[in-house]
Amino acid sequence: MYYPNFGSFTHCKIGIKMIKNTRPESINLISKRAFSPFCIYKLFKINKMSEKVYIFDTTLRDGEQVPGCKLNTKEKLALAVRLEELGVDILEAGFPVSSPGDFDSVHQIAKTLKNTVVCGLTRAVQKDIEVAAQALKPAARFRIHTGIGTSDLHIKYKFNSTREAIIERAVQAVKMARNFTDDVEFYAEDAGRTDNAYLAQVIEAVVKAGATTLNIPDTTGYCLPHQYQEKMAYLWNNVPNIDKAILSCHCHNDLGMATANSIAGVIGGARQIECTINGLGERAGNTALEEVVMILNQHKDLGFYTNINPKLLNPISREVSDVMRMAVQPNKAIVGSNAFSHSSGIHQDGFLKEAQTYEIMNPAEVGAEDTKIVLTARSGRSALAHRLHKLGFEFNRNDIDALYALFVDVADKKKEVVESDLQAMAAAYNSTLVSQ
Repeated sequence: MYYPNFGSFTHCKIGIKMIKNTRPESINLISKRAFSPFCIYKLFKINKMSEKVYIFDTTLRDGEQVPGCKLNTKEKLALAVRLEELGVDILEAGFPVSSPGDFDSVHQIAKTLKNTVVCGLTRAVQKDIEVAAQALKPAARFRIHTGIGTSDLHIKYKFNSTREAIIERAVQAVKMARNFTDDVEFYAEDAGRTDNAYLAQVIEAVVKAGATTLNIPDTTGYCLPHQYQEKMAYLWNNVPNIDKAILSCHCHNDLGMATANSIAGVIGGARQIECTINGLGERAGNTALEEVVMILNQHKDLGFYTNINPKLLNPISREVSDVMRMAVQPNKAIVGSNAFSHSSGIHQDGFLKEAQTYEIMNPAEVGAEDTKIVLTARSGRSALAHRLHKLGFEFNRNDIDALYALFVDVADKKKEVVESDLQAMAAAYNSTLVSQ
């Protein structure tokens, strides 16, 4: 079958001309496999359709691999319940064969969750798969996540093997997993550095063996966004049976591009994102759940949505931070303590006139506290007047001009001017008015 080149404007125009006037509900995804992912994105935009992106949370598995973030069964179970409330579609509860403790954690989570698919990680090893199936057995719905390294580096140095032998092991692992469940996810470890043509061969073989989700991980965080997008599109265009499975993004943040790569992967054809709360994960971390969810939420023109309740993002971020004993950096997008704080006078003045001048989200949308106007030496009169008004003081413009001189003198000596400083300044200023 011929598939138009990814991003081809000509082919996209042809596709759009063919079905732009078709009712959205009558467009079948399978029939659209003849068009590139970019073309399909345009078609959805024209027809005002949205496609679901499944959120696969791996906070309790990949996130727990952060040094010092080890969780016990009670802690894992409590967070699993919160993640289900958040609306994650799939929860990777752990690596059951790794230890009796992790087996028990996965087992308890499998018994407890009602709506979320509970997933267990395995290697392409029979014992791993059997143990995972045993741990997951009580779940209402469960998935076995199995796979193997596919890059030449992994094949040579980790496995001392050949490309052909790796495909055989991958197929065997998927077939073994299918003995226990019809929901099997295959990961091609280090797919980001795997030759695309060979990767397509692997993917075709594991889909034929029964894999229903295909994890294409940028294991080392090496890919640039356009490269990761093109890799997804290549698989879409070159794997004949790709319509029988869902492509999944699993990106690491070694070069700070995990979120950008995941969004690029979705545009390239993926419909699942694997991520963690606060971006926790091995080395520099994983894709941050809160970031990809709000990107898709804010950019509705992309034509994608998730089942996540954004108002729970900040509360669960704080809970994960507390339980895992891992502080969230203040300038972290969406959930950092400074995410909705303004200290520059120019920004403060604009925000106080119209919030959208400097905020693209209302803090309440993501369960954050109200916007903070932080007073520093960079702040202006508008911010000073605003903060004094919140404390109950009614000063006119001339008063603020006089107070501002006092304010700058204090602000130059401190990192932040706080309420007690403002109270003292206002009291001193009022006393001078009385004495006059």
